[in-house]
Amino acid sequence: MPPTLSDPVQALPGIGPAKAQTLEKLRIATVGDLLEWYPRDYEDRRRIWPIRKAPVGEAVCVQGIVARDASTSYIRKGMHLTRTVVFDDSGSLTLTFFNQTFLARQLRTGASVVLYGRMEESNGRRSMSNPVCEPEGRGEITGRIVPVYPLTQGISSRQLSRWIGVALEACGDQLTDDLPEQVRLAHQLPPRGWAVRTLHAPEDFDRLALARRRLVFEELFYLTVGLARLHARRQAGEGCRCAHHPPEDYCALLPFSLTGAQRRTLGECFEDMASGRRMNRLIQGDVGSGKTAVAAGAVWLAAKSGWQAALMAPTELLAAQHYRTLSDLLSPAGIRVGLLTGSMRAKEKRDVRERLALGMLDLVVGTHALISEGTAFARLGLVITDEQHRFGVNQRSALVGKGDQNHPHVLVMSATPIPRTLALIIYGDLDVSIIDELPPGRQRVDTFLIGEDKRARMQGFIRTQVSQGHQVYIVCPAVEESEVPEAAPIHNATEYARELQTTVFPDLRVGLIHGRMKGSDKETTMARFVAGEIDILVSTTVIEVGVDVPNATLMVVEDADRFGLSQLHQLRGRVGRGSGKSYCILVSSTRGEETRERLRALCATTDGFKIAEKDLELRGPGDFFGSRQHGLPQLRVADLAGDTRVLYEARSAAEALIAADPELDEPKHRPIRERVQRLFTENPDIFN
Repeated sequence: MPPTLSDPVQALPGIGPAKAQTLEKLRIATVGDLLEWYPRDYEDRRRIWPIRKAPVGEAVCVQGIVARDASTSYIRKGMHLTRTVVFDDSGSLTLTFFNQTFLARQLRTGASVVLYGRMEESNGRRSMSNPVCEPEGRGEITGRIVPVYPLTQGISSRQLSRWIGVALEACGDQLTDDLPEQVRLAHQLPPRGWAVRTLHAPEDFDRLALARRRLVFEELFYLTVGLARLHARRQAGEGCRCAHHPPEDYCALLPFSLTGAQRRTLGECFEDMASGRRMNRLIQGDVGSGKTAVAAGAVWLAAKSGWQAALMAPTELLAAQHYRTLSDLLSPAGIRVGLLTGSMRAKEKRDVRERLALGMLDLVVGTHALISEGTAFARLGLVITDEQHRFGVNQRSALVGKGDQNHPHVLVMSATPIPRTLALIIYGDLDVSIIDELPPGRQRVDTFLIGEDKRARMQGFIRTQVSQGHQVYIVCPAVEESEVPEAAPIHNATEYARELQTTVFPDLRVGLIHGRMKGSDKETTMARFVAGEIDILVSTTVIEVGVDVPNATLMVVEDADRFGLSQLHQLRGRVGRGSGKSYCILVSSTRGEETRERLRALCATTDGFKIAEKDLELRGPGDFFGSRQHGLPQLRVADLAGDTRVLYEARSAAEALIAADPELDEPKHRPIRERVQRLFTENPDIFN
C-alpha cells in the first residue's frame, strides 16, 4: 500500500528508525513534513564551462578527462587527501578531496567526469577543493538546478533530495489546494501541487519564481487570516470605557510641550479608550522619542475614569526608571504610583499588593512579578508593556488576564524601530502608532567606524571624555573567553574589563556588567554608574535597554561587525541623553566590504526606521527578536525583506475573506480555518 502524507517518514524506503530520529531534529516527522521542507537556496549546475574560461572565485560546472589515477595520502589522524588532475581542450585542473577516499576508485585515468565547485587559481594554475563529482552523463547532481536544503548532522543533502523525490513520486498527487479558487485565480497563482514539485525540482528559474510566489502568498495569506481573526476578536471585545477628556487637559499638566507626533499618538490612545472597544495599540518610536510621556497620558485617562493601570518592563533597572519618571509626571495630578519587582523585600511586596487589591494604587510599575499568582487588582483597566519583543505573547496575555472580566486596554511600547513590513506580521493583532519625531533638544550622536590601527587614538579620546567629567560605555560581544572561537578572536567583557583596569586605565574606575551576573549585582553596578562612581562601564548588550545616564557621552562597541544594525542603533541610544556632546565609536577589524558598508550606513543616519529597513534587508527578521520570543509561527518560504509586495497582496485577500466570513463558518472556508489553527499550534494561546 503506497504511503500517505500523514504517514511517518519511515514509510519511505531508505529511512530507518535512526534516520527518522535524526529527521525529528528538523521537525520532520511525516511524509507531508518532508514535502514541506523547502530548499533555502539553489545552485545552477546547468552550464558546463571550459576549464580555462570558468570565472575564478565562483562555483561552476566543468567537465574533464582524468589525466592519471587518483592517489590518496594520509596526512594525520582523521585526515586523508585524495588528489588527481583532469583536463579538457582548454587546460587542466588540479582536484583535492578531503576524507573521500572512495573517489579514488571513480577517478581512474581516462574517465570522463563532471565537477561542480569553486574555481581557484594560483600562479596560473587552476584548482578545486572538494568539488561535487559524478561520471559524465549521470545527471544526478550536475546538469540541472540543484536545491540546497537546511540540514542537520547525520543527514546529507543528497539523501534528503532522494527521499523528497521518492515522496513526491508516491504522494505528490495527494497535495490538496485549500486556497480559495477565486483568490488563486485573482492573484494568478498556480496549483499547490505543481508549486511544491517545482520548488523541489525546478526546470528553470522562471517556473521556480512562479512556484515560490504561490507558496509565499499561501504562507502569508494563512498567517494574516489568523492575525486578522485575532484582531477582529479583540476589536469586538468590549473595553473598559473611559471618560471623554481632550488630550489638552493632560498636556496642561506637563512641564514640557509634546511634539506633534506625541500629540497625534496620544489622541489615538484617548479615542480608543473612550470608544467602548478594547484598545490594542503599539507605540513605536526611536530611543528618546517620548513614548513614556504618551503612556503616562493613557494612565492619566484611565485613573480619571476610575481604572487602574499596570506597566510591565523587561528588567528591574528599566522598571525602576519608569517608576521614577511616571511618579514625577503623574503624582502632581494626584495619581498614586507603586513599584513591584522580584528583588523587593517580602514585606514591601506584600504592602504594594495589598494597596493594589484595595484600589489604593492607580498605577503599578514592575517586572514579571506583576503576573505572579499573588498579584491582584481592584479594577485593572489598562495594561502597558515596554520593549514588547522581549516578552512572549503568553506573558502579555497573563497580565491582561489580571483584569478578570474588565477586558483591559492594551498599550505596547517599543524603542526597537521595526520596518512596517515586519510590524504587519509581528504585531498584526495591534493598531500601530509611530512617533517619528524627536523632542527639541535631543541631540544627534556622531558615529565613527575605526579599525585596530586607531585604537591608541580612541583610548586617548576615552581619557579626554573622562577628564571632562563624563562617563563611557564599552560594549563587547561575549561575556568571557570560553565563548570565543580560536579562529575568530573577539573581545569578551570579563577579560577586557580586567585589561583596561590593570594596563590601559589603571587610574580610572572601570566597572563590569553582563547578563550572567546576579540581578542584585547588576543593580548595584548600574546604580554606581548612574551615581558617577564608575568612569568606564564594560558591558555586553545587557545595557541595550537600560536606564538613562545623562552624563554618559561616549559609546564604544568592540567587534561591531558582530552586531545587527538595529542592535547597534539601540546601543548608540544609550548616550546623547544629557547636555554634553555625545559620540559612538564602532571598532571593527573586518575587511569585508559588505560588512563595512553596513556599518557605514549606521554612521550616515540616526533614523532608526531607515536603519531597521536596511537590517531587515541584510540580516532578516532574526535580529529584531533574538530567540523568536514573539510566539508567531516560523515562516518556511517567505522572506519578509524581499516579499513585501506579496505580503500586501496576501493581507488584502485575507482581510476581504474575514470581512465576508469572520468566523470562517462557510463550508468552503472550513479547510482554511483548520489550516490556520494548525499553523498556530506552536503557540495555541495566541488566539486567547
